[in-house]
Amino acid sequence: MTDGTLWILTGPTASGKSGLALELAQRRDCEIVCMDSMQIYRGMDIGTAKPTAREQALVPHHMLDVCDPREAYSVVQWVEDALGCIRDIHSRGRRAMLVGGTGFYLRALRHPMAMGQTPGDPAIRARLTAEAEEPGGKEKLHAALAACDPETAGRLHPNDVRRVVRALEVWEVTGTPFSRQLQRDEPPPFPSRCVCLTLPRERLYERINTRVEQMMAQGLAEEVRTLLEAGVPENSQAMQGIGYKEMIPCVRGLCTAREAGETIAQNTRHYAKRQMTWFRGEKDMAWLEADAPDALKRLEDSLLGGEA
Repeated sequence: MTDGTLWILTGPTASGKSGLALELAQRRDCEIVCMDSMQIYRGMDIGTAKPTAREQALVPHHMLDVCDPREAYSVVQWVEDALGCIRDIHSRGRRAMLVGGTGFYLRALRHPMAMGQTPGDPAIRARLTAEAEEPGGKEKLHAALAACDPETAGRLHPNDVRRVVRALEVWEVTGTPFSRQLQRDEPPPFPSRCVCLTLPRERLYERINTRVEQMMAQGLAEEVRTLLEAGVPENSQAMQGIGYKEMIPCVRGLCTAREAGETIAQNTRHYAKRQMTWFRGEKDMAWLEADAPDALKRLEDSLLGGEA
């Protein structure tokens, strides 16, 4: 039996979270709850670096393949589903370990959110989306968000239209910035210990570049082509993920595979930088050098926190 404390391992993409989590989960009888906004989609395996069948056979994984890539999936839905998984794991006397790099999911789970509960306004959303499609529209929307909510604008790229539009929609509906609505005084659903992996920038970027090369070799282009042929819209939420949106022009014959791969690597590096900015804003975070020779032991000690 465990004390019910949720273990969390996070960090930027390609920092080595999955490998360390798999080793620790086997040593400590854990089940992994994936905290990744792209691994939730079925049929999106290569571009999301989803755990392999072998890895899933070694340790139970949850929150993978939970929805069709044609469907939208909100942070509110993720929190509800992830909490259900965690409660089920705890009820069976096992340890739940949350693993992934989606900072928005992490904060939403640890700190109950008001923003996600704000009702949508279809008219506002349609107007803002139409503005984004105009020449220079994405940049104008991002500038508008920076004016009313610089904190949120600082962690969103202008190309992340869906989230920029949602943040502006919440601002127009409530008159309160998106970032301020994330802060509630309600207690978290579980006690938790959280560790974030770090790497020197050059080393992290090297890993990212290698990962992108591996994805290309494993057939990322074919995966994207299969999704499009199955009827997944190019503008769907799922296809806005890094690795997918950049590959669409390649599949359409508008750029080479080399060009697409270089763009994916560049965008992934930028994303990793934004991830670290987000994680530095989290409270009660322990930091661990991912390349440390004794990284697994340090991770275990941090998460145990004095437990036997």
